[in-house]
Amino acid sequence: MEIPIHQTKWYQNVWAAFIFFTRLPFWRLYEPPKESFSAVVEFWPLSGWLTGGLMAAALYFGSWVMPYALAVVLAMLLRVLLTGALHEDGLADFFDGFGGGGHDRQRVLEIMKDSHIGTYGVLTLIFYEIVLFICLFHLPPAVAALTIFAADPFSKMLAGQMIQMMPYARTESEAKNRTVYRRISVRAGVFLAFQGLLPVIPFYYFVGSGLSNIHYVLFVPCLTMYFLYLKIWRTLRGYTGDCCGALFLLVELSVYITVAIICN
Repeated sequence: MEIPIHQTKWYQNVWAAFIFFTRLPFWRLYEPPKESFSAVVEFWPLSGWLTGGLMAAALYFGSWVMPYALAVVLAMLLRVLLTGALHEDGLADFFDGFGGGGHDRQRVLEIMKDSHIGTYGVLTLIFYEIVLFICLFHLPPAVAALTIFAADPFSKMLAGQMIQMMPYARTESEAKNRTVYRRISVRAGVFLAFQGLLPVIPFYYFVGSGLSNIHYVLFVPCLTMYFLYLKIWRTLRGYTGDCCGALFLLVELSVYITVAIICN
């Protein structure tokens, strides 16, 4: 018997988000009802506390015992392992689709659903990882760690707005994971904002207090989100899971680029 989504408990939806967005064995501890997976975006930033926190800790404490460049690479690798490269897969599919499909909506959707990676996807992942590494490497370890912990949930909060701004581009049966995210209620939206903004506070307190242009760290990602939204809407008239994953990584990368520019 299926449970209506509004009757699922909040803790069931939290467990579903951790299971969906990470590869840690949370499913061994608790298995939420399948209806909870329609609400995972509401707790996406909360999963960012985990992935961003572990990545930040690996970079910061790793820099104590190994060359900083190696600590940065291992921290990047850790998050890929934690998420199962879920978002990187979305980023590659996104650029394959929009690069190879042009303005043909159906062609873009077909390419994005194809399990094979194309030239656009490969080049995008290479350049993404290079730029990410350069940004983090040129920040002091403590600043890089605080930036990671703030950027991960904040960017997931912004990317999660996609399901409010447009409909799903496919039908549920056509979705890769057979799940279509539900629209976020006002109460869930407030909690989503809380999850995304709370980790920003220590970043502003410890990093931003001495920097006059620190407000751009929030402005630039929002601008990035807006222009990506326009591109997706004009081409697809709806979002896909790949769009959400790509949005998260690109918005997050805009945070790192902005911080690197301001601090240097």
